[in-house]
Amino acid sequence: MMTFDEIFIALIILVGSFFGFSAALGLLRMPDFYTRMSTSGKGATVCCGLLLAGVAILFSDAQVTARAIAAILFLLLTVPIGVHMIARAAYRAGTPMWRGTGYKLKFKNPMRNIQ
Repeated sequence: MMTFDEIFIALIILVGSFFGFSAALGLLRMPDFYTRMSTSGKGATVCCGLLLAGVAILFSDAQVTARAIAAILFLLLTVPIGVHMIARAAYRAGTPMWRGTGYKLKFKNPMRNIQ
């Protein structure tokens, strides 16, 4: 019979796997670059965070737990910044948005029209 800890760890890992699957599905289903970036960035961060939290709880070794917590913090700090910077570069390069967004580009890149 499974203990409460094993059920809790399995639940955390399953929820993390669900977020990873939804991020992958979002890459296929979203209409433009910006929504795909948002979906993949958020989904991957939550997915990896929950999977690493499950690993930290599963292995009661202090060294493994410390590494898992450090990896979670690293992901929480770097993935949103990376997604933001890539989306900003795409916005400045004039990557078209989905027509349902209802937002017009405000930044005009003077280097795009040089022949």
